[in-house]
Amino acid sequence: MNTSPRKTFIRETLAQLYPQADHQAIAAKIEQLIQYWKPKTQTAVPLDQSRIWMIAYGDSICARGENPLSILHQFAKLWLKGTISDIHLLPMFPWSSDDGFSVVDYRQIDPNLGQWSDIAALAGDFNLMFDFVINHISQQSRWFQGYLRGEPRYQNYFINADPDEDYHLVTRPRTLPLLTPFKRSTGETSHIWTTFSADQIDLNFRESDVLLESIDIMLEYASRGAQAIRLDAVGFLWKESNSSCIHLPQTHLIIKLWRAILEENWPDCLLITETNVPHQENISYLGSGDEAHMVYQFPLPPLTLHAFLRGNARWLRQWAQSLEQETFPDNTTFFNFLASHDGIGLRPVENILSTEEKTFLVNEVERKQGRISWRTNPDGSQSPYEMNINFLSALSEPGEATDRQVARFTAAHAILFMLRGVPAIYYHSLLGSENDLHGLNTSGLNRRINREKLDFAATHQALVTPESRQAKIYAALSRLLRVRKQHPAFSPSSSQQVLELPDALFGVKRQMGGETLYCVVNLTAITQPLSLPTEGTDLLMGTPFNGACLLTGWQTVWIRTATQPEE
Repeated sequence: MNTSPRKTFIRETLAQLYPQADHQAIAAKIEQLIQYWKPKTQTAVPLDQSRIWMIAYGDSICARGENPLSILHQFAKLWLKGTISDIHLLPMFPWSSDDGFSVVDYRQIDPNLGQWSDIAALAGDFNLMFDFVINHISQQSRWFQGYLRGEPRYQNYFINADPDEDYHLVTRPRTLPLLTPFKRSTGETSHIWTTFSADQIDLNFRESDVLLESIDIMLEYASRGAQAIRLDAVGFLWKESNSSCIHLPQTHLIIKLWRAILEENWPDCLLITETNVPHQENISYLGSGDEAHMVYQFPLPPLTLHAFLRGNARWLRQWAQSLEQETFPDNTTFFNFLASHDGIGLRPVENILSTEEKTFLVNEVERKQGRISWRTNPDGSQSPYEMNINFLSALSEPGEATDRQVARFTAAHAILFMLRGVPAIYYHSLLGSENDLHGLNTSGLNRRINREKLDFAATHQALVTPESRQAKIYAALSRLLRVRKQHPAFSPSSSQQVLELPDALFGVKRQMGGETLYCVVNLTAITQPLSLPTEGTDLLMGTPFNGACLLTGWQTVWIRTATQPEE
């Protein structure tokens, strides 16, 4: 009897992950899960220039006494339809801390947000990305409480470690202790592995039952309408003694296994890895085209901010040019973003910006009332990990005129929208928000500076008031996105060439089939001359381009060439 390649791959992968286990029995359980969640129909959603993500919490848009997920749906239908195709829903499950990233129950919707029927309704109008926070779980979860009570099922779900061992090689994303002591029902104390916080208990993927739980949850998410699944903090998934406990081979094997299983039922459901690390480590999760479909483009936010604050594209251009020297697997791409629910990471630019330039960024963020989060290095020292600030506030000068804010902010997003990959825009960016200093100060949490919940009525009123900052930013960004969706040269599979331009300008050439675009942004407030080896039409202004022009402060041009490239 012939065995399918998928079944063979699953068995071979299990043999590598769990050499002492009964691979046939585990494989049989995986097959049962695949059959249980098998869909009746499959929907194809192509990954092209029409795919544009908005990142938001389930309660990012609120109305007193109303179901937040329903309100988000209403707002999205009113303001996003035709511009945004996909919504990345940050964790919408019951949680105990970290604004959702300490999940209590992976299989339920937080009753404070709504229920699964609200997710189904939203999925009827937008493609959805779900967050898969599977590296760790809340200490209040049924799983961990069962462990503390001594329930046999959960005794190997977590990592009980010896506090006297040497852990100096372990990569630390925080300054908090790696191990947290917990009192068990027997009275004994267990020191549990907690990479991120005492309320985020790492799961033990050396236990095959944890792997089976993860597969069941992932398949349920796809069946519930997830067109993409974000693998949060996935680099830390597997732990080995005397290692960094990040990016280990077993982690990559698990991602390959997840993808192979997912593709059996939902071949168009995308996996995206969230690994806020230097570039080469990040792109390793593309594998050979058999791991993630997309990886976050983590250097882009700090480099774009740096380019505008310096008025100089040199560092951004050199980094973008370096990508041209790399070969990426077919059908993979970058998830491009400038702002998110987290801060602006500094680890991704470790080998790109000098210490002096990183210090410049840190000082600028602090000058604009932002905060800095720190990490502990292997030698015990501490270094800046991320900058916590609203992206508009980071780009702007305190007290600056609105029109200058809007022009610079729009130019920064023009870069986001014109680079190879798919664009994702944080809801605070699309809606023109600034630092939430009240949320920061009352919570004491650095990341709350950019996680403000917006009132539906007040936000709607601002958007229908043409002279407001919010309306101007929303209109400018929406216009760029609508133009972008119409042109195949912006497809994530199209070619990209970084242009050699003066340091005040940044530009790329995008090409797909019969269309060629030259996209250039002025990073400064000063008018700059632009010369290009082409003629055509500026898609944004509808004006002819005859090879040269002057770009006003923070102006963007997207030139569609008059002559078609040779096939």
